[in-house]
Order: sequence, then C-alpha cells, then structure tokens
Amino acid sequence: MSADEVRSCYELIRTEVGDGVTIVAATKYVPVDELAVLVEAGIEVVGENRAQDLEAKHAVYGDAFRWHFIGHLQSRKAKTVNAICELVHSLSSESAARRLEVPALVEVNLSGERTKSGVPEAELDSLIAAYPDVRGLMTMPPETDDPESSRPYFRRLRELAADRGLDELSMGTSQDYRTAVEEGATLIRIGSVLYRG
Repeated sequence: MSADEVRSCYELIRTEVGDGVTIVAATKYVPVDELAVLVEAGIEVVGENRAQDLEAKHAVYGDAFRWHFIGHLQSRKAKTVNAICELVHSLSSESAARRLEVPALVEVNLSGERTKSGVPEAELDSLIAAYPDVRGLMTMPPETDDPESSRPYFRRLRELAADRGLDELSMGTSQDYRTAVEEGATLIRIGSVLYRG
C-alpha cells in the first residue's frame, strides 16, 4: 500500500461519511513499519486491538496519531491503554471498569454470538453505572456480505444510546460502514477498505 492510495481511499470515505463521523483506521494487521504510510496519508485516528501492539506502535509513532483502543479490553491491560488512548471502544466488564481511567464506550453484544465480546443488553445499565466516563456504545453485528443485514443491530444500538442520553456510537466496519452512518454512527472502524489501494 502506498500513502497516495491510502490518502485517496481516506478522502473518498471522508466525503461519503461527512465531517461528523470520526474515521478510526483499524491497525490490527498493519505492521509497525507500515504505519509511516498512514502518517503520510494524513490518517488522524488509529484503533488498535491488542495492548502489546498498541504499546509497540505508540513507542515509534507517539503523537503522530490520536490513539483509540478497539479490541477486547482485559483489566490487566488497562494501565497501558490509560497511558496512550483518548478513547476505549470496548468496555465490557466491571473488572476493566475498575482499572480504566479514560473515556469509554460500552460494547454491547446485540447478536448474542458467544465468540463476540460485549455485555448483553440486560447488563448494559449496571456497567454504565460502574464507570463514570461512558460516552456512548459500540457493537459488532454478525459478519456478512450484505450490509443491510447489519442495519437492525445499528438501529437498536442507536435506540439504546438515545434512551440513556449517550452521544457516541462506534459501529460499522469496512463491510457495512455506510449503513452504520445512515443509522447514526459517530465513529467507524475501518481497515481493509482503507488499505486496498
């Protein structure tokens, strides 16, 4: 991937989603040495899935990006995340909430898939009550080739956030970000569609 290709994709997506949506470049599969391409392409916000990768990438690129944590948050990794990130998209346990110190979104498992992190809808309020700086909600619908099949999950997340007076909605990935934005996403987490070149 070249910086020009990434910039072109980034600008196209920015035009599609508008200024009110934060584009979070998911860097799970981007090696440390390739992050320079993202800097050159003008990427502002990156989202990392693993605390050890977050630490390694931040050590090299520091203030080049605004850092978000988008993977499953283990309580023992909260210290690393606190030191680096401006926002966590994936708070899903009270044990992590006890150690976290930065603004967070609660991850809600609306699909009920056992392989996915997040709290069931029924436990959402108790986790919100356990953490003083919840800014919004995040969800991951089932993987699909049809973005429309994600819409009910995005719509439900928006309803849950509105009922609780929460403003931020992290929903939508490369497979369905356009649908997510139509349903009110304020943050989208994209990877492959940004790097395809």
